[in-house]
Amino acid sequence: MALSLAVSPCPNDTFVFHALVHGLIPGAATVDLTFADVDVTNTAAERGEFDLVKVSYAALPWLLGDYELLPCGGALGRGCGPLVLTRHGHDGDLTGATVAVPGDRTTAYLLFRLWSRGNAPKRIEVVPFDRIMPGVADGTYDAGLVIHEARFTYPRHGLTALADLGEWWESDTGLPIPLGAILARKGVVDPRAATEWIRTSVSMAWADPDASREFVLAHANEMEPGVVDQHIALYVNEFTLDLGREGLAAADALLGRAAAAGLTPAVPTLLS
Repeated sequence: MALSLAVSPCPNDTFVFHALVHGLIPGAATVDLTFADVDVTNTAAERGEFDLVKVSYAALPWLLGDYELLPCGGALGRGCGPLVLTRHGHDGDLTGATVAVPGDRTTAYLLFRLWSRGNAPKRIEVVPFDRIMPGVADGTYDAGLVIHEARFTYPRHGLTALADLGEWWESDTGLPIPLGAILARKGVVDPRAATEWIRTSVSMAWADPDASREFVLAHANEMEPGVVDQHIALYVNEFTLDLGREGLAAADALLGRAAAAGLTPAVPTLLS
């Protein structure tokens, strides 16, 4: 029976999982792929809907009872953090503002809550990712929290970056920013085997980038090829192959700070 796999249609995920999804890894399980944005998978995983699933690190406190964190396949790095965007001329004061965010259990929103303490907006609205920048540009929202390819495209919407939460996090902690994690359902997926499959899939993607090109572009939400390449180069890095001690320390720092601030339940330390 096939294992159910849920990842986003973003270029980093389609690039990483191309070989696994297409049955190119000898001995790997067959997978049944579902594309879903991370705000969907965060809550779907809580219901146990997928065997292998990409979620936000911020959602781990609600998921680690039923899932195990895999040390590969996710999104973690430097210079890749969420941005807080406003229209040109905004004074930067978010007190009383309405802010659009891509999900209430995303790492982006958790970082925003940690960053904005003392300058908290009046209202938060969860908005589909592709509507955030247009909504800020037309005045529907005072500010927007964006991720992924928006780092490369927000100036086209006439917007200004009020804050780069990745830069803020890195300067404050010295650690990379933990964005997306890959989880394996306990009792269903052998985590060691799944780790080997995913690492092989990553290595195959790097060895022959052209092999996944058609698959990546087909699901890239009309991103032009140049932006797709930037996206993959930024989000698929050494931490995708192996979180290592630094990656686990980054996750511990995020979840520890969130728990200390009363924003999430506490979880056991990941770095042992």
